[in-house]
Amino acid sequence: MFKNIIVYRIAEGWQSDLTTLEEALARVPFAECGATQERSAGWVPPRGEAHGPLAESVAGQWVLRFMTEAKVLPGSVLARKVREKAEAIERETGRKPGKKESNELKDEAKLDLLPMAFTKQGSTWVWIDREARTLVIDSGSQGRADEITTALVEQLPGLSLALLDTQTAPQAAMAHWLREQEPPAGFTVDRECELKSPMEDKAVVRYARHPLDIDEVRAHIETGKLPTRLAMTWDDRVSFVLTEGLQLKKVQLLDTVLDAQGDDDGGFDADVTIATGELSRLLVDLVQALGGEGRSAGIPAAPAPAAPQAGVATPEDDAPF
Repeated sequence: MFKNIIVYRIAEGWQSDLTTLEEALARVPFAECGATQERSAGWVPPRGEAHGPLAESVAGQWVLRFMTEAKVLPGSVLARKVREKAEAIERETGRKPGKKESNELKDEAKLDLLPMAFTKQGSTWVWIDREARTLVIDSGSQGRADEITTALVEQLPGLSLALLDTQTAPQAAMAHWLREQEPPAGFTVDRECELKSPMEDKAVVRYARHPLDIDEVRAHIETGKLPTRLAMTWDDRVSFVLTEGLQLKKVQLLDTVLDAQGDDDGGFDADVTIATGELSRLLVDLVQALGGEGRSAGIPAAPAPAAPQAGVATPEDDAPF
């Protein structure tokens, strides 16, 4: 269910319930792009059932699903359409369009082509653990995570978020583990790594399906190259790639976990229970391996909204995205 992980800390003091969350998400349901609409985004039922709830609670964990749709309009096709319009103007008037008119022609061409463009959809899982005060987004893109967290903060009064950080920077920790060949307790270092030089040449060395307990890796680190990605396994249960930005990529539950489930496919509820159960414990151990939580542990709660004055619109009245 979760292939990539970006973790946020929820500030203390935020209180909500499933009904309030559902009402907030219902203000921005996903709808497919209109004929001339380039992009659409909103919330869909996590179970995939039509008209189902937009927020699900499974074993005390809240799960949401954010959907996006974008029109695929190749640049070469758009450029050809603009060129055709410019050539038509030149034939009719004997002059070439200027810069401002060319920009207008581009907008016109886009409107002409969007109704015929293919669409591309993508969805992102969101997991809220109220007890642990964490919000997890299943994305390898910080831009997508920012879009989702911005939407949630605007929709949910009092919600304040900060990216999870640790006392020891992941890059420094990964360099230590590789140099000393001493991974933290409960973790193993696997066979994938990327090292980058901070110098102007930006030299990069990548290892894939290759043992990392070799002098060559240590030599790269001693000469100044720093790890930006490192494949690891936690407790023989979950494999992942840790990045310098404290993101987890290529997250995979291993056979130890899957075999315990047996042949019984419990569907959505079982998938959520297993995934959140394993990943919540992994995150606790990973933060501990990185020296404990940093500044995000003490982020202040969002200030309480001022009481609305008569005749003054509030953010809730505007129903923002």
